[in-house]
Amino acid sequence: MRKPVTILTEADLRALVPLDLAAIDCIEDAFRALATKPVAMPQVLRLDIPEHRGEVDVKTAYIPGLDHFAIKISPGFFDNPKLGLPSTNGMMVVLSTTTGLVEALLLDNGYLTDVRTAAAGAVAARHLAAADFQSAAILGAGMQARMQLQALSLVRPINDVRIWARDPAKAEAFAADISQQLGFPVAVSEAVKGATQTADVIVTTTPTESPILHLADVQPGAHITAMGSDAGHKNEIAPDLIEAAHYVADRLNQTRLLGELRHSPLADRDFPELGQIIAGQAPGRSSAQQITLADLTGTGIQDTAIAALALSRAAKAGAGQSFTL
Repeated sequence: MRKPVTILTEADLRALVPLDLAAIDCIEDAFRALATKPVAMPQVLRLDIPEHRGEVDVKTAYIPGLDHFAIKISPGFFDNPKLGLPSTNGMMVVLSTTTGLVEALLLDNGYLTDVRTAAAGAVAARHLAAADFQSAAILGAGMQARMQLQALSLVRPINDVRIWARDPAKAEAFAADISQQLGFPVAVSEAVKGATQTADVIVTTTPTESPILHLADVQPGAHITAMGSDAGHKNEIAPDLIEAAHYVADRLNQTRLLGELRHSPLADRDFPELGQIIAGQAPGRSSAQQITLADLTGTGIQDTAIAALALSRAAKAGAGQSFTL
């Protein structure tokens, strides 16, 4: 007999899957699986609706050993705030790996994507940044900027943070709010270089279409996590910085199409993936002075992993509603 379908709302999922070390470890395990298991992960399906500044990504992956896989639908319509609506939303459909039947609908409005993206940033810093990093620069002042900083603070004790954003008022409000939330001071810089030139870790979180971070903005030994570019027209990192850094992809065939690597003359070269470094199959940081760069475009394996975690916790807690198709 067919099992009932579980429905979990955003409120349910926020309670079940906070951004914590368990979520970070879940995403680290997913990256390791990508390097060590016969994972099936197709290319991202992307739909652009330019007249409404809209884009929709569909991502999925099958991880051997898990009982479920997720198909995520992730729209971003960037004129929505003018209508009083959020610019991003979305949902995940969770299916059985044994029967292919739908077992859950995760109506998260993009929350699980925010969690797994922030967790991936923390995983990259954990494996590529200097072991004793303490200072950080965040470029951007949106939701992902907030969550990336929160995730970083979970893997290392940070005591010096600087924020830059194109809108100074938004940057000031963000800094005041996040410093109160996390319990350490956060300063605002008027220029990118003012934020980044002394930072051990730099996280770029903007949807810009032209580079905002160059080699001259970065000190030797810094680690950069670039996560704003998830489409071919987006570009945060200048080619000179990619060329100078130890470049690491989340998925190489994806960053060549959607990530920072797309805009580099080095795009045809082979580079290590984050999962390979986690699994010990490729070298990470080689010296204290080396600049490292993680190009994170967001992978379907992260979505399946975080969805499986959510569904497991929901079953234990008896959370959500169920109905029979």
